[in-house]
Amino acid sequence: MTKYLPDIYKKSIFDINYRKLKEDNIKCLIFDLDNTLAPIDSDKVDLKVKELVSNLKKDFLVIIVSNSPKKRVLSFSMDLEVDAYPFALKPMVRTLKKIKSKYNLESNQIAIIGDQFITDMGYGYNGNIMKIFVDCLSKKDLKITSVNRYLEQKIINKYTKNNLFKKGTYYDKR
Repeated sequence: MTKYLPDIYKKSIFDINYRKLKEDNIKCLIFDLDNTLAPIDSDKVDLKVKELVSNLKKDFLVIIVSNSPKKRVLSFSMDLEVDAYPFALKPMVRTLKKIKSKYNLESNQIAIIGDQFITDMGYGYNGNIMKIFVDCLSKKDLKITSVNRYLEQKIINKYTKNNLFKKGTYYDKR
């Protein structure tokens, strides 16, 4: 029932208490790309995002894990100077296994930050890592994402009915 329930829910990546994550021994922040770091129709990194990621890299390993194609993901990855895993097929965790092995990380040292329940929170659940949900940056999505958004809304409705989650009511359950 609570497979997709985030541990933390914030309006955007700028509202997350990263200092608290560091205190909680989180060493790696995995960011979704589309509608988390940048709108789907954007091909450039926003200066504010670039600043945030630059500051985060002082305390965390920052990685982009996206279901988007290589060309799009690597463009952002190069601009932000972070590692990236395109076409990750989230919520499958094959990329998470690679990240854990490559950087010698344990599940309890990693957080996923994303705007979708099915892919991002599902990835966190399947990988047994911290799940941080943020509101999507834009209403525009890829066609395949619209199917996920429809299913996501059903999940949100169920969570809301059971007083587990309410869109727009931000929290930090830690």
